[in-house]
Amino acid sequence: MSPTFQLRINQIKLSQIYVSSAKLESVMRVFEEGNESILEPIPIKEIDGRLVATDGHTRLLAWFLNDYEEVDCEWEDTEMDWDAYRVCMQWCEEEGIQTVADLANRIISPQEYEILWLERCRIMQEDLEMKRS
Repeated sequence: MSPTFQLRINQIKLSQIYVSSAKLESVMRVFEEGNESILEPIPIKEIDGRLVATDGHTRLLAWFLNDYEEVDCEWEDTEMDWDAYRVCMQWCEEEGIQTVADLANRIISPQEYEILWLERCRIMQEDLEMKRS
């Protein structure tokens, strides 16, 4: 695990265009109970000169909704499919998602999340694999 560092929330670029309402409710309960210090840092990767959240979008939105301006982060040290992340970043740009504030209007039910986000990602990953073969 790499050491944590602070970033301004509005500096972090996103790689997700929706948040599940159920996941957000769960994280918001942590804040209501005053236990936000137990939340894991947001994993960050520099991709094409931008600091991108590779995970933790729900936590990031919860920090924002609770009026925090900075959040604990850590460098993403897992090797992942960075081409897939570039596609997701492009989707964010196409949807006008510049900062986590833009996700506040994109909270959807778990069923919608499964179809609109997870299924879309699965199809995109299959397409990338086919292009690579």
